[in-house]
Amino acid sequence: MKKEENIVQLKNISVAFDDQVILDDLSLDIKDKEFITFLGPSGCGKTTTLRLIAGFLEPDEGDVLFEGKKINGVPAYKRQVNTIFQRYALFPHLNVYENVAFGLRIKKMPENEIKAKVEEMLKLVNLSGLEKRHIDTLSGGQQQRVAIARAIANHPKVLLLDEPLAALDLKLRKDMQKELKKIQQQLGITFVFVTHDQEEALTMSDRVVVMDGGKIQQVGTPQDIYNEPENAFVADFIGESNILDGKMLKDYYVEFSGHRFDCLDKGFNTNEAVDVVVRPEDVDIVPVEKGMLTGVVTSVSFLGVHYEIIVDIGGFKWMIQTTDEHFVDDKVGLFIEPDAIHIMKKSKYSGLYGDYSSYSEEIDHLSDIIEED
Repeated sequence: MKKEENIVQLKNISVAFDDQVILDDLSLDIKDKEFITFLGPSGCGKTTTLRLIAGFLEPDEGDVLFEGKKINGVPAYKRQVNTIFQRYALFPHLNVYENVAFGLRIKKMPENEIKAKVEEMLKLVNLSGLEKRHIDTLSGGQQQRVAIARAIANHPKVLLLDEPLAALDLKLRKDMQKELKKIQQQLGITFVFVTHDQEEALTMSDRVVVMDGGKIQQVGTPQDIYNEPENAFVADFIGESNILDGKMLKDYYVEFSGHRFDCLDKGFNTNEAVDVVVRPEDVDIVPVEKGMLTGVVTSVSFLGVHYEIIVDIGGFKWMIQTTDEHFVDDKVGLFIEPDAIHIMKKSKYSGLYGDYSSYSEEIDHLSDIIEED
């Protein structure tokens, strides 16, 4: 099978539990050998989608195809798919070797082949030498690696991973992100990953599927999703975003915050109401006389690599990320290049995201609590 061919296809999938719609006419093609991530908030339908592919759940409507063949009704154990859960489901009474060998023994593989395969898998996940260790003596990261080794020992064509890094601490999680991507590339199998962590999705994936309310909001490369969000939900969920009401005066020319800006977008109607996205790292703070917009700094947070600065412009609170230090009550100008401005069609998410008023109020509230203490 060539890399660009689809290994899993979801066609017009709908699922409801107790009259609540979980997936709403969802269609998606998953390519062979790609690392694809379902990203979204709790309850958006991403784990349900994973369970459909695994065979733990059947759709109310629509079809699941594997290598072009419909697999509705095919039980999980007959699918060329393995799943790693958030709770790794390892067998505590078995040692590392026997956990990894478990699926191979069920297949009645000869003992010498089992031994060779287990050794190969443990080497792949950097656990050689720990064969006799019991599961309860391993760290979280080591248990995670055992779960991976067991899942890939049968060499499934698709590996499904349901928030498998959620229980790990931050540093270990980042290490395992790199490890998983490396393993996926070495094995050359399809990884379908579920997470609510945007950084995880951007770091590891060939493509990201952003979901909300049982629907796919956008599918694309991490760069596409971040730089060209299709609506205010995607823009807000992937990274920080200033999202403003704007008016597309004509191609390449937009008005927002009382100022007119050159931009790189076209194809909108004259004077069409739009949503405007400006990422915090794409705004330059300049002296007032050089600014396109002017405002007052209302809060400053030092995050090590940069400062996160909230600037009030006409009652709308902008977030700016900069390495330059500024102070509360400074009057500043903002300078925005044309390529920093991204125009989106209005959607049901318009007006729900993008103003950092609540952000600065939370900081003020925390400051009050600290001072009281």
